[in-house]
Amino acid sequence: MKLITNIHQLLVTGSFDTPVAGAALKQMPYIENAFLLIDQDRIYDYGTMEDMHPIAVDEVIDATGQIVLPMWCDSHTHLVYAQGREKEFVDRINGLSYQEIAARGGGILNSAKKLREMDMEPLYEAAASRLEQLIALGTGAIEIKSGYGLSLAAEGKMLEVIARLKSNFNIPIKATLLAAHAIPEAYATNREGYIECIAKEMIPAFAKAKRCDFIDIFCESGYFTVAELHTILAAGVAHGLRPKVHVNQFNAIGGVAAAVSHNALSVDHLEQLTQEDIKALQGSQTIAVALPGCSFFLGIPYTPARRIIDAGLPIAIASDFNPGSAPSGNMNFVVSQACINLKMTPAEAILAATINGAFAMDVAQETGSITKNKKANLIMTPKLSSYQAIPYHFGQHQIAQLIINGEFV
Repeated sequence: MKLITNIHQLLVTGSFDTPVAGAALKQMPYIENAFLLIDQDRIYDYGTMEDMHPIAVDEVIDATGQIVLPMWCDSHTHLVYAQGREKEFVDRINGLSYQEIAARGGGILNSAKKLREMDMEPLYEAAASRLEQLIALGTGAIEIKSGYGLSLAAEGKMLEVIARLKSNFNIPIKATLLAAHAIPEAYATNREGYIECIAKEMIPAFAKAKRCDFIDIFCESGYFTVAELHTILAAGVAHGLRPKVHVNQFNAIGGVAAAVSHNALSVDHLEQLTQEDIKALQGSQTIAVALPGCSFFLGIPYTPARRIIDAGLPIAIASDFNPGSAPSGNMNFVVSQACINLKMTPAEAILAATINGAFAMDVAQETGSITKNKKANLIMTPKLSSYQAIPYHFGQHQIAQLIINGEFV
């Protein structure tokens, strides 16, 4: 057993049966002058130093002045890709929009072409290297999407890479089938054929092989329609895949209500949000997920987090790490952005990046909070005055030590 003593503030403590929502997000559940007891890879006990009883342990760590919190739960990434899109970065600086670049054959189709040409082993090695970097930055659970294959073989290659990551990295990893990311060139004149391929070939094959946990679609003007969303999500649900949906990034076209009608676990992006969308989310089990790194990189509006929270809804934040619109998976920066750009308080931002992020990828039974029997995947900060200093230092991580599966890394 390992015992951490004299913790200045122990964050996100307690049991969580549902995501933290609305006004409750303002109240950080935490303990001052705390202890935390770890047994193998699990949280065994915690509380105030005053309440700590004598116990025989193998190691004692004095955390005087330090803050301990769960590792970040990043519920939306595109970690597996062939190479970056730096040229498009320059194109945007020179005035082209994301949509204009895509119309010229860039964007998702560019990534898909490069991925189809790349062999499995270097694709895996690149993804594994990125994941190692993200873990070092405090990410302790992650969702990874396909969507740069856009064919049965190439989507399968991406899902195989994610399966290998699951086997080789001992943190919670979830896989999402996002074949409905763009219409591939091979189906440019046969849109219905590609939808049928996803619904009748990819989903049944990958679900049967247990290669994916969720189904996703990019529901957006110029990409996939609400009607196509219904077709794809219904096929996914029929094969046991719960939806997680890209929606309202550039336009509100009714995708939120449609996703909710399929009991989507989350609706992600939401840079454009109508009152009808908020009403659709109220009373549902669907979590709103903001991706501020994408807004920062593309220069588009930010998700109206305050409207979501003030409507009594839960919200999570994630990195959207991908080569085209958010080439950073640094959740420390995302938490700072949530405060600076989304006008969330530090308590709201940290809860959105831990327990609510865990709920947004269905790993809240394993991680995301300081709860007995959950995984001991923890961040120990340097000495800080309070948890509010974590997002205050934007662009930096406040990590002195990581604990993964009960082991100091």
